[in-house]
Amino acid sequence: MNRKYSSYIRIVLITLIAIMVTTPSQTQIARKRTVRLMGSRFDITIVAKDSLSAEKYIDTVIHEVTRIEYLISDWKPETQVSQVNSNAGIRPVKVDKEVFELTQRAIHFSEITNGAFDISFAAMDKIWKFDGSMTEMPSEEAIRKSVSKVGYKNIILDSINTTIFLKLPGMKIGFGALGEGYAADKCREMMLARGIHAGIVNGSGDMSTWGRQPDGKDWNIGITNPFRNNELLAVIPLHAGSVTTSGSYEKYVVFNGKRYAHIINPATGYPVTGLCSVTVFGPLTETANAFSTSLMVLGKEAGLALIDQFPEYSCIMITDDGNIVHSKNFRLKKFKKHIRNK
Repeated sequence: MNRKYSSYIRIVLITLIAIMVTTPSQTQIARKRTVRLMGSRFDITIVAKDSLSAEKYIDTVIHEVTRIEYLISDWKPETQVSQVNSNAGIRPVKVDKEVFELTQRAIHFSEITNGAFDISFAAMDKIWKFDGSMTEMPSEEAIRKSVSKVGYKNIILDSINTTIFLKLPGMKIGFGALGEGYAADKCREMMLARGIHAGIVNGSGDMSTWGRQPDGKDWNIGITNPFRNNELLAVIPLHAGSVTTSGSYEKYVVFNGKRYAHIINPATGYPVTGLCSVTVFGPLTETANAFSTSLMVLGKEAGLALIDQFPEYSCIMITDDGNIVHSKNFRLKKFKKHIRNK
């Protein structure tokens, strides 16, 4: 949802970039560039016939992400989303169909998760501090007040006029990491339409892949142990699909022996507990991101019950005490059941 939800992602792309491999049919080269877009790190990899073409298409991807940023950013005052926020409680704001439909999909996720996912979290007061400065928990009253402007049911959509209205003064919507996932999907779609049959768009860990590496092998996605940054839990081949991770293992506080993560439940204002990492696989990065965020908030049992209703998507969960569980349709069966959390 927000960048704070977009954990300090521990998905690692394992591949050799900028090598040429000759096949019987053609020569392909992979080029990679790292840039800052939408306030986050983007790693863009394109496989093309030569370096010049690959770099040109990377430029095209950057242009598309920038276009989307200037539609949905909630920190740039000139965007449509910022106009929606500044008119909260005042009037509906007409937006492009693209922004309207993204908002519709976000609200749908709020509905199916009973508010565990909520794009109006942007109005939440930042009363929890995870920089070492907190010495005591916020009061119940402060926590309750912090989410008083949060609530997807107060987002009013008019599909005929494509307007968005936030009923409460002070309400805000923000797409954050969901927007990064959407941008990654749009770029993959654009590249395929232009005849680029392989690449990766990775927006701060929300990864959209298609095709294969120049040598014909799948892209290899490494899932890192959240308790040991230099240790991989597994390497998973991926040639067409998306993977996202939400996690809480780098930012948290401990009060009375209980660990409170930096991911906040938008319905209650309390930090999530129980899970320290959720990785989701599926066809769309936007949807996988919404799932990974929601599952962190819902917890193990409710999260698994939700994702098992969507057979195209699967997940790996790591609990605070180091247990590893996965959804019914997760295809990698040889997997550790437990890791030490110390």
